[in-house]
Amino acid sequence: MKALITGGAGFIGSHLTGKLLAEENQVAVIDNLSTGSLENIIGFKANPDFAFVEGDIRQLELIEPLVEQCDVIYHLAAAVGVKLIAEDPVHTIETNIGGTEIVLNAANHFGKKILLASSSEVYGKSDSIPFREDDDIVLGSTSVSRWSYACSKAIDEFLGLAFNQQYGLGVVICRFFNTIGPGQTGQYGMVVPRFVQNALKNEPIQICGTGKQTRCFSYVGDLIDAITKLMDCEKAMGKVYNIGSNEEISIEELADKIISMTGSKSKKQFVSYEQAYGRPIEDMMRRVPSIERINKTIGWEPKTSLDEILSEIIESESKKKGVL
Repeated sequence: MKALITGGAGFIGSHLTGKLLAEENQVAVIDNLSTGSLENIIGFKANPDFAFVEGDIRQLELIEPLVEQCDVIYHLAAAVGVKLIAEDPVHTIETNIGGTEIVLNAANHFGKKILLASSSEVYGKSDSIPFREDDDIVLGSTSVSRWSYACSKAIDEFLGLAFNQQYGLGVVICRFFNTIGPGQTGQYGMVVPRFVQNALKNEPIQICGTGKQTRCFSYVGDLIDAITKLMDCEKAMGKVYNIGSNEEISIEELADKIISMTGSKSKKQFVSYEQAYGRPIEDMMRRVPSIERINKTIGWEPKTSLDEILSEIIESESKKKGVL
């Protein structure tokens, strides 16, 4: 099989690349390296089944030949991270909507099956827990830039489903919930790598808001297992799936756990969202997925506990810093 991965030099994309290559598939990656990194894919460079194109998914002249030559597309490229979204909402909207439109049109033109990566952010401020795929979405004011990301991913979903319904294109949509694992950067606001890196340096761990807000963190390897199985499942086409863990933890409890697991002397430091991001940021108190639909469709459920994931991340970050 020949797979095209947009955003393949990113955290999730590089892990997916590794899995597909290990299974003796051919993989082409396109990434503009705005949030991805060559370091993530350098280990694949010598593999004859791997190809990398540096470029933007909005460049039709790059996308079309890549789509024509592949069998399936994993469309992961997007503007991501609360920090990036807050600071550059124009880039967020143009990349997520414009890029997805170009990739979908190319997929439809050449008749290639495609998986669209969406986000739990689509649920917005909904308090209907757990989040189910057919729930209503509840978004904030257009004056708050954070919601531009949720809206852009919702439009991506509408586009994908429209291509499936109108043209019969094989499209499956996956809403990712707080995916973590080794190799993830904290540069764009991702909380776990930031906490681990600070804990290993005995630096203050900065918690936004009260720290009582809860999240469910899932392992990147479990997520990749889910998306590859969904891509192979014909009855999954034309549907939306949550992918995530239902092991819920507050952000303050997460900080405490990481401090304990690292033996750190770090202190918790509570700051307002405005202090952290330079502007007000609306946040959700809980974000818990229902995984009933994906379980019924492909029998998937997360296998890796939060403690196991954190242990792996801590070991990886410790090696980088020469702690171990």
